Amino acid sequence: MIYRNNKRYNTLDNFYFEKFGSKISKISLDAHFTCPNIDGTKGFGGCIYCSNKGSGDYAGTKESLTEQFYEIKEIMDKKWPNSKYIGYFQAHTNTYAPLNVLKEKYEEILKIPDVVGLNIATRCDAITDECLDYLEELSKRTYLTIELGLQTIHEKTSILINRCHTLDEFDQMVKKLRKRNINVVVHIINGLPYETKEMMLETIEHLNKLDIQGVKIHMLHILKGTKLADLYEKEKFHVLTKEEYVDIACDQLEILNQNIVVNRITGDPKVDDLIEPTWLIKKFTVLNEIDKELRKRNSYQGIKKIQDIGA
Repeated sequence: MIYRNNKRYNTLDNFYFEKFGSKISKISLDAHFTCPNIDGTKGFGGCIYCSNKGSGDYAGTKESLTEQFYEIKEIMDKKWPNSKYIGYFQAHTNTYAPLNVLKEKYEEILKIPDVVGLNIATRCDAITDECLDYLEELSKRTYLTIELGLQTIHEKTSILINRCHTLDEFDQMVKKLRKRNINVVVHIINGLPYETKEMMLETIEHLNKLDIQGVKIHMLHILKGTKLADLYEKEKFHVLTKEEYVDIACDQLEILNQNIVVNRITGDPKVDDLIEPTWLIKKFTVLNEIDKELRKRNSYQGIKKIQDIGA
């Protein structure tokens, strides 16, 4: 199956164009939240790969969310004029605050002209029932997506990277969100220390069993000043080569359900902070190599699921 822009997988750009009929720019925001595995509620220090910005390295730098929005919007408009916008609460855990605080921050962004939705990045163990009620109401007024970090289904790896929640907690939260008809996108990471290709494929197979609307596939990147950097310095665990990553990503796409939108398929590390892998700096080269490999295989997203059904 060939999608928009000759892609062989269901990209977010394709999905947004079909839904909204225009380019959608996601505006990364830092609402200055913390995280339950930073402040001691679930653990300390956060996930070992996180920068001190809590994965919000591309969020705005202003204190005010509105000012942040327009700061990033100005950059995006140079690439894609006449876009509509989605406010992306990216840094740290964006449901981890009292409900009145969440409402104030979310509603501030929704008031901005041409904002058609919100993406809220969070953890499965940081959404209260009270918050769920509000998110359900919010999803009826705007295009709402909850992005849940999972990274891996494998408990040994989850403990190593200090996730501080279980797979069952994750699965249960997906069910709660979907019961309220709230869209769910899941973050996973390829190349986590000591994981095999088979383990990474097993993570995709697990996601296929859940009612999710999208997935973000990242390549692990080792950043200066993180606990992951300390572990790498000590143990020099294997970091995937570009060729290995492309091969794994294509295998994952081949088994991924076609209805799941691929929101991301590589990473965007800050160059000045990156230790490894340096090949990630050339993001579009990685994307092009994935496209080339799928063409070489004459393959596309979900092909192996379709073959299994036809067998």
